[in-house]
Amino acid sequence: MSNPSNESVITRKDLMKVFWRSLRLLGSFNFERMQGLGYAFTMIPIIRKLYKTKEERSLALKRHLEFFNTAPWLSTFIFGITVAMEEENSKNKDFDVKSITAVKVGLMGPVAAIGDSLFWGTIRLIAAGIGASMTIKGNPLGIFLYAFLFNIPHYFCRYFGLFQGYKLGTKLLNKAMESGIMQKVTHGASIIGLMSIGAMTASMVKFSTPLQFGSGKGVVKVQEVLDQIFPAMLPLLFTFLIYFLLKRQVKVIYLIVGTLAFGVVAKTIGLM
Repeated sequence: MSNPSNESVITRKDLMKVFWRSLRLLGSFNFERMQGLGYAFTMIPIIRKLYKTKEERSLALKRHLEFFNTAPWLSTFIFGITVAMEEENSKNKDFDVKSITAVKVGLMGPVAAIGDSLFWGTIRLIAAGIGASMTIKGNPLGIFLYAFLFNIPHYFCRYFGLFQGYKLGTKLLNKAMESGIMQKVTHGASIIGLMSIGAMTASMVKFSTPLQFGSGKGVVKVQEVLDQIFPAMLPLLFTFLIYFLLKRQVKVIYLIVGTLAFGVVAKTIGLM
């Protein structure tokens, strides 16, 4: 690894490159890794600055090509912490590289919840209401007012979040390395990440069956029986099936088309 000193090699100019690139986080959104490609693109200036060999840069890019999805308006807070962790990794040969991914996964859920509620559910509605009321009255400035009311706090949070995330990450890492709690932090972040994925499976994967046996008062509904045994059993089994197929290198587009086809056929024959 390079840069063995304790002095920071990341400058304000480097962080501003991350800031501007973060605006294109959703530019290559896909159903397999969501914002993963955008995340890797945003981190390229930092990776080039910290790592000198092709192998080191390749490993760093692969780390950030993994699945990632959060509220883009507050994403720079995670970027800032990630930059600090990559910087520490470039200096310390004993640094646990897996902690970078673990912290990202652990933070993306809470940041998404805050960002979506604040921007998508509050600021956007207020800005749209004010802008629409002016536009309805024939004032075209309402369109621009909407853009300003939404984007002024948006850009402020992006800028402030990036630098605060970097400062917090640097301080946190220094204390963690000194006290030896980095492994506990990594383990805790992994648990939060797994809990987030589990909650997403139960709340976002919709899969139930209307099948029933018997008639009259003796009718037995299959879904009610399954819920008594294990709530959300079918969504969980379906998620495991998709995971198994992904591990077998089945292309994502095939899984998407297959899921759509299965849904249509199952609904037609009364299975769902």
